[in-house]
Amino acid sequence: MPSSLTSLILSTNNLVLHTAFAISLTLFFSFFKIPSLFLHSLHTYIHPDDVNPAASSSPGGIRAAIRRPGSLDSDQPKPRKKSKDKFEFDENKAQIFRLKLSEGHLQSRIYFNEFYSAFNFTLIAFSSLILHTFLRVDTNFGLVKNGTVIPLLLGSVGIFRLLFFIIRVGFEKSASKRLEKQLSCVLGVLGFLLGLIIVFEVIPKWVLDFGFKSFDGLGKFLLAVLMGCIVGCLYMPSLRNARAFWLGTDQIRCNLSIISCGWFSRSLLYANYTIALFTSLLWISPFAEFLINKNAVGARRGPHMANELFGYVGMSRSIFYSSRQWLLLVTGLLQFLTVRSNVQMFLNEAVLCWYQRLHASKVPELDYSRAKVFLHNHYLCLVVVQFFAPSMLVLLLFGFTQFDDNFLKGIPGLENYSAYSNLAKEVALFVAWWIVFVWTVLSSAILVLYRRGSLYVS
Repeated sequence: MPSSLTSLILSTNNLVLHTAFAISLTLFFSFFKIPSLFLHSLHTYIHPDDVNPAASSSPGGIRAAIRRPGSLDSDQPKPRKKSKDKFEFDENKAQIFRLKLSEGHLQSRIYFNEFYSAFNFTLIAFSSLILHTFLRVDTNFGLVKNGTVIPLLLGSVGIFRLLFFIIRVGFEKSASKRLEKQLSCVLGVLGFLLGLIIVFEVIPKWVLDFGFKSFDGLGKFLLAVLMGCIVGCLYMPSLRNARAFWLGTDQIRCNLSIISCGWFSRSLLYANYTIALFTSLLWISPFAEFLINKNAVGARRGPHMANELFGYVGMSRSIFYSSRQWLLLVTGLLQFLTVRSNVQMFLNEAVLCWYQRLHASKVPELDYSRAKVFLHNHYLCLVVVQFFAPSMLVLLLFGFTQFDDNFLKGIPGLENYSAYSNLAKEVALFVAWWIVFVWTVLSSAILVLYRRGSLYVS
């Protein structure tokens, strides 16, 4: 009796620890309001309201306020000016105010509650997954007694919530152009077709280092559907990411300190793009062969020219497989760290629009820039979700790859738990790589269009 009681206590230690850890983090994030602190002190911009048009030249007539453009002027129509009258431009209406974001500002933005809940929940899930990798887990007790069920449930719910939110904000009525939504659907269909080609192994293994022989026909079809959905959902976030990189690294050479970011944020932007590009290539077999020492003991030699050219350099295959998985973690963390910089560039884009309109002619037309500034303030939290979700998806999926080979043991009715456990880990690894690959390809393609002048920021 004492020995059985002791074994029961030892087997449930991880379950109690995971539960206490998750509850503690929930209370901590709620008390300190971590999502608001994450965006605290970012600079937002607003046009001043002319509350007293008759006395607009006086400083007391100008008030900083965020409002829908045209809501004030719609009450009294402006009289038409005769062509012979000389137009005098009011410089007060060309002003723009810079404010630091606070919790009060963020709470008034649309999708703040979605961002707040998604931020807290996914960070708690990722922390639980990281904790699980450092604990001693005995799979013989089953996934409930050994505590695996807590990070497994938190991670699964976190992934589905992020996918739901990114689809929801992607189809917000006024957050993006109709053409962008149509392109998202077209790219989603193309991604689905490419997914069918990949999962049915039309592309041979010497091109892409993934195998799908353990999937049945329905499983391959559902995976292809998921791949297409990811491509369609990531188009608009990738578009904003490329635009933020273009502005943050000052590719337009405007030399305006208020628009581009500092050296640290710029270094993060370059590092994020470079590491994501490098990581996405590690599952492309011809590129991966350059980094593997084919002459190591027990190494298999492939049919590539790289075997003869680079056969004596690189690392062993086992170390390479482990290293590229950890690079997924580095990529997700860098994407998470650049969220603040990307959001700041999104807000600075409205300033660039205001600056371009102000200096476009002798008689500036600022109605468009006023609307641009308002929309960038209004949809701030929506854009944060689009920047935040892909990085956390990669991190959560990476956490799934660190489970034990028999982590599904203990599920009622599941006999071949070892095969299903390995299959779940393979799917998590592939989907994490697919997100990084799609994010990199779309961002690179959009940057090329900016470089060639086919797209421009305005």
